[in-house]
Amino acid sequence: MLMIFAIAALVAGALVLLPSLIAPRRPTPVKAQAFECGKDPIGIAEGRFAIKFSTIAIFFILVDIELVFVWPCVFLSILMLGFAYMWRKGGLEWE
Repeated sequence: MLMIFAIAALVAGALVLLPSLIAPRRPTPVKAQAFECGKDPIGIAEGRFAIKFSTIAIFFILVDIELVFVWPCVFLSILMLGFAYMWRKGGLEWE
């Protein structure tokens, strides 16, 4: 088991480090420029961010976290209902 974990860690490490070793390194000012649909950039990229978008993002994260905790309960409830139905109908009798 420990050997499998070590091999998996080595493969994961190799997959993370290998692209940085073989990737071409030729940075140019053109590559560093912002790209806006083929047009020249307008203004600076570090503009102010509207707070209304961050509240929407926080709401999305809260709903997402809520669903992570609710879906397993829903799934287990459906399983329990099916189990109770089979028990009441006698489907679990091994005669």
